Amino acid sequence: MLHSPRLTQLALTIALAIGAPLVCAAEPAKAPAKSAAMPVTEVTAKAPLPLEELRTFAEVMDRIKAAYVEPVDDKTLLENAIKGMLSNLDPHSAYLGPEDFQELQESTSGEFGGLGIEVGQEDGMIKVVSPIDDTPASRAGVQAGDLIVKINGAPTRGQTMTEAVDKMRGKVGDKITLTLVRDGGSPFDVTLARAVIQVKSVKSQLLESGYGYIRITQFQVKTGDEVGKALTKLRKDNGKKLRGVILDLRNNPGGVLQAAVEVADHFLTKGLIVYTKGRIANSELRFSADPADASEGVPLVVLINGGSASASEIVAGALQDHKRGVLMGTDSFGKGSVQTVLPLANDRALKLTTALYYTPNGRSIQAQGIVPDIEVRQAKLTADASDNDNDTFKEADLQGHLGNGNGGADRPTGSSKAKRQDRPQDSDYQLSQALSLLKGLNITKGD
Repeated sequence: MLHSPRLTQLALTIALAIGAPLVCAAEPAKAPAKSAAMPVTEVTAKAPLPLEELRTFAEVMDRIKAAYVEPVDDKTLLENAIKGMLSNLDPHSAYLGPEDFQELQESTSGEFGGLGIEVGQEDGMIKVVSPIDDTPASRAGVQAGDLIVKINGAPTRGQTMTEAVDKMRGKVGDKITLTLVRDGGSPFDVTLARAVIQVKSVKSQLLESGYGYIRITQFQVKTGDEVGKALTKLRKDNGKKLRGVILDLRNNPGGVLQAAVEVADHFLTKGLIVYTKGRIANSELRFSADPADASEGVPLVVLINGGSASASEIVAGALQDHKRGVLMGTDSFGKGSVQTVLPLANDRALKLTTALYYTPNGRSIQAQGIVPDIEVRQAKLTADASDNDNDTFKEADLQGHLGNGNGGADRPTGSSKAKRQDRPQDSDYQLSQALSLLKGLNITKGD
């Protein structure tokens, strides 16, 4: 039999653990704290503590401490119990230790203390893929292709890329020494001070004259602003109004809900973008578009696939429901739930599923996903056809041929291939089909 003081203590601990996060969840909400807190009080008052289950819990702890092959303390057992309690709710709820909580904050903010180096691994060595502009690495002259052979004197050979990255990240202002090898030369040291590194979640470029491409890799706090800046830059680079935009959300795992709303709002001028439903008052949220139109109403194609999840599906669903753009690709992932991060003591937190979200037309994406308007599966593009065409012997290849009557430049074999370098649509089938669709939309409009 269990001693009643221990059972009472366990019951009190678990009761506090149940009540505290719900109160924390009410703090960031706009609704009055009373409306969010009232249901918590009622539930706690009406539901008696499950004494039989608590007895079982305490007995299991006793058995583990007495019989497990190695000694285990109460702190470890209770922390593991909390992890199990969260992980068995759904795949997205979790207990976050200090490191996990820090990683989540860095991921959603897009900021971390580091050197500003994108790295990869080659033949067991850590290789600089690219230094990020205006960071300690770029200012110190670190170059793409440099091999990082030591970090603070410790060899990197045999380390995983994750281990190497963890060593280069850390407290802002702390100095770190990298030993580099460049072009097979002798090793040399570079000492850098960590700084706040901002990772952009948005990339953009003109695919062709008039047609812009915006790729969102993840929805971070600043993603909405970055998409607005990308649209402005594309117009400026084009020199006039764009004829169409491709918004690429493929393999985008999601991120911050507010960022998804801001991105959708750049393409919408009215109506609901998304709404959420949950058990507590502050989980009932509705987001609507404002009249401003950063996209100027240009034709839009949105690319999605099985890796497009959560915030990506919010954007895709809103644009599809409002018929603002054509969705192309394959069915999205189907994560239609919203997680709230509830900070705890000692730099820990709960990531708890608190609501489901719905598209403007009331569709729940959960376990179903977004179905594109036009299904286009990814395929491998090869240059075989163009290569064969370039191999054909042309008039411009003949010795002593006459020049063009209008004074235009000759176009010998291979000239067209040289002009088409570094076009992402040439190696990405779905992207090439999206671009073709945009051109078709302009033809039907009579532009």
